[in-house]
Amino acid sequence: MLKAKTRWEVERLDEQAVRRLAEEAGITPLLARLLVRRGVRTASEAAAFLHPLEQPFHDPFLLDGMERAIRRLKRAIDAGERVLVYGDYDADGVCSTSVMVSALKEAGASVEFYIPNRFTEGYGPNMAAFRAAKERGVSVIVTVDNGIAAVKEIAAANEWGMDVIVTDHHEPGPALPEAHAIIHPKLPGSTYPFRDLAGVGVAFKVAHALLGRVPRHLLDLAAIGTIADLVPLVGENRLLAAQGLEALRMTKRVGLRALFRQCRLDAATINEQTVGFVIAPRLNAAGRLGGADPAVALLMTDDEDEAMQLAAEMDELNRERQQLVAQIAEEAADMVRRQFPPEEHRVLVVAGEGWNAGVVGIVASKLVEQFYRPAVVLSVDREKGIAKGSARSIHGFDLFASLSQCRDLLPHFGGHPMAAGMTLALDDVEELRQRLNAIAAETLSENDFTPPTFIDASCSIAELTLSAARGLERFAPFGVGNPRPLVLIEGVSVETMRRVGANGAHMKAVFSQDGAAVDAIGFGLGPLCEEIAPDARISAVGELSVNEWNGFAKPQLSLCDLAVSDCQLFDVRGCRDVRPLLERLPKEKRLVVSFRRETGQRSDVAPFRGELHCVPTEEEAGALSIDDRYVVLLDVPPRLALLSALLSNGRPARIYAVFAQPEAQFFRTFPTRDHFKWFYAFLHRHRSFPLAKRGGELARARGWTEETVHFMAKVFLELDFISEQNGVISLVHQPAKRDLHESPTYRRRRDELEAEHQLVYSTYEQLKRCLAEMTRSQTHEEANVSWT
Repeated sequence: MLKAKTRWEVERLDEQAVRRLAEEAGITPLLARLLVRRGVRTASEAAAFLHPLEQPFHDPFLLDGMERAIRRLKRAIDAGERVLVYGDYDADGVCSTSVMVSALKEAGASVEFYIPNRFTEGYGPNMAAFRAAKERGVSVIVTVDNGIAAVKEIAAANEWGMDVIVTDHHEPGPALPEAHAIIHPKLPGSTYPFRDLAGVGVAFKVAHALLGRVPRHLLDLAAIGTIADLVPLVGENRLLAAQGLEALRMTKRVGLRALFRQCRLDAATINEQTVGFVIAPRLNAAGRLGGADPAVALLMTDDEDEAMQLAAEMDELNRERQQLVAQIAEEAADMVRRQFPPEEHRVLVVAGEGWNAGVVGIVASKLVEQFYRPAVVLSVDREKGIAKGSARSIHGFDLFASLSQCRDLLPHFGGHPMAAGMTLALDDVEELRQRLNAIAAETLSENDFTPPTFIDASCSIAELTLSAARGLERFAPFGVGNPRPLVLIEGVSVETMRRVGANGAHMKAVFSQDGAAVDAIGFGLGPLCEEIAPDARISAVGELSVNEWNGFAKPQLSLCDLAVSDCQLFDVRGCRDVRPLLERLPKEKRLVVSFRRETGQRSDVAPFRGELHCVPTEEEAGALSIDDRYVVLLDVPPRLALLSALLSNGRPARIYAVFAQPEAQFFRTFPTRDHFKWFYAFLHRHRSFPLAKRGGELARARGWTEETVHFMAKVFLELDFISEQNGVISLVHQPAKRDLHESPTYRRRRDELEAEHQLVYSTYEQLKRCLAEMTRSQTHEEANVSWT
């Protein structure tokens, strides 16, 4: 048995809908399953999903408040009023700011931008910034990626004679600000066809409405912000990401091209992963460690020298950010282990003085990865008596809804079901911890703390064709809401499996099923090669992709997780030193068993003597629970009944068959009945025989071993066929008729030889059958155990 690392969730699909879509769209059943899994039901919907570059955007005026906002902006442009774009310091906010400023400039506005400092001002509008804007002569403020929670600040702006247009996508609270216009796809009563735009998506819609056309020259920025903000890449977000990535690969934007050179990126190969792991972190780094203005400057500059200088600055800031994250993440994880152990805390809330508030969100994500608990990471400012931080969640725990139940503790907070930011009084941190844990106790089960793997389709290896792999490429760009499709293959055989890469870190395998085969690669899964028996029937979850090498292309499964449901047999017979084997097995799972007491004296066994279970009798063997354990059988039992008794008490996950023995019975002659018949006749003729003196001579004459002669003599003694005195054996006159099996010595030698023959000199298949038969002989209800 090999347990999966995660909890596999396979959604049962409407197979009739799958067949209908496959027929109507002319696609394979596998692709149809994956599309149905994503809510696609018709051929036209499939075409729209598979061809996002050809799809139109929604009319921006379908968004509530858009007409009113555009009228006000055009009036400001016509009158030469000063407009302020009020942004945010993350990648989405930086891109939103750049999109809005660019569109307003193109429309002829007198525009400037302002992004608050994460450390001195925090997220969203603040009174001081609005007052300063008024003093500079600003009459219209447009928020991007923020503002929906700024009830007091916007009320003040109204009093000061400024009009505020809110463009945001964060969850609306119970009270909305009295802004001149609010453009938000999630507003109560909104009829806009798509609700999940990122901040930059909302800004893009405003730019579309303001300019009167789709601003395709801003799609590169829209793609970065949309992908970076981890919004679902479905619906209109899918169009922004797909069409934006196309624009990004060909961008003429001086700052982005400088960043590509700094990061050694080939623009033609940029995809959603490049944005998520290379471009967005560098744009985020400025706002995480200081002010975000340089990131906006990078995106909007036309100066080559300035662009290269800013790109180098972003790159260096990102390196500093990585080092800072590593340090704080280590401190936070240590705090969790020492003060808030996960087995006692369903939500992890940690706070540290001096932790950089700009990176605590990343640290929270790392805690979720490590402990799989919702995590809140707070930076403490003792002088001000506040804690400021971010939270990340797990599947099944709505962060925004849970934090909303703690509004009285959180003067400032906002976010989504999976991520949030907040500020609270330092004295309220413990109360927040207790409340969130109480909420989690009511909403999360123990099962929820095993990470889920959501599987798109269960299929056969025959379906994993090159054509299918090519088809899956059309599902890109991938991200939240549209993850890379995961397929499940079950009960497949292992043709080959080996460790590859530095230190054997990775796994390379070929799986087969009903005559079809597929290559598989498992990055970081190399150690599992030692945990899978040669004939195991494997279930595997992975991503189907195209592996192109040396001009040849074929399908390949990139493994995410593996499982073997059957009890596995590992043949390690001939192992002379069991220490490496035992050290490799987890202590909580291994069960070290011997049938002979002398085995515990071996030097390689000595370090494990404290956990060694010696079971020399059937009663002791039958009392030892082996359920779900990795059972290591160190030696050959003197009789098979001992092993059968052991296997009767549970279902082991694995058996490691060492079966070492100090003396091989196979090489000791086991006399046949003809041997005994001849020896008895010999004694009958001679009546007595000096066994001690002449046993060797007799053995040599017959071509036997001397041990054979002594063995037969002992059997005869136990059966009262002979007597012995001073090394001379004599035939008993008219002994009772008895069978050889009545001799304990005979039975013991016979049992030892049988056990050795079955357990030591058998093939792997024979040994497996032998153990399976012992298991099937059980009488309890779990007797029918599958073996591999």
